[in-house]
Amino acid sequence: MYAQEVDAYIAELEKEKRIPLDQIRTLVHAVVPEVVESIKWRMPTFSLPEVGDIIHMAAFKSHIGLYPLPEAIDDFQEALAPYHTSKGAIQFPLGSALPLEVIERIVQFRLALISKKKL
Repeated sequence: MYAQEVDAYIAELEKEKRIPLDQIRTLVHAVVPEVVESIKWRMPTFSLPEVGDIIHMAAFKSHIGLYPLPEAIDDFQEALAPYHTSKGAIQFPLGSALPLEVIERIVQFRLALISKKKL
């Protein structure tokens, strides 16, 4: 059975995975106070109703995955150079500090992008 709420998803994890997910969650709420949390594709997802998904996150065996979609990966390629990336994902190794300033800029970028698409 998979978690149906973000609180449950995070609570099921060991501390080394809970802490970075909580950091990302806190950051997203600070940048987008009206954000809504849900579980989509078995991952915590942050979105704005009637506008769209901003970002997804997930915990894995050796990394935290952040899913801001391809446009953000392309736009932040230089800042993300130290991390493994793919078309729509970023992998932050467990045990290393998250680049919170970069994640904040990515969240702002995604928010601007989905807001433009809604217009």
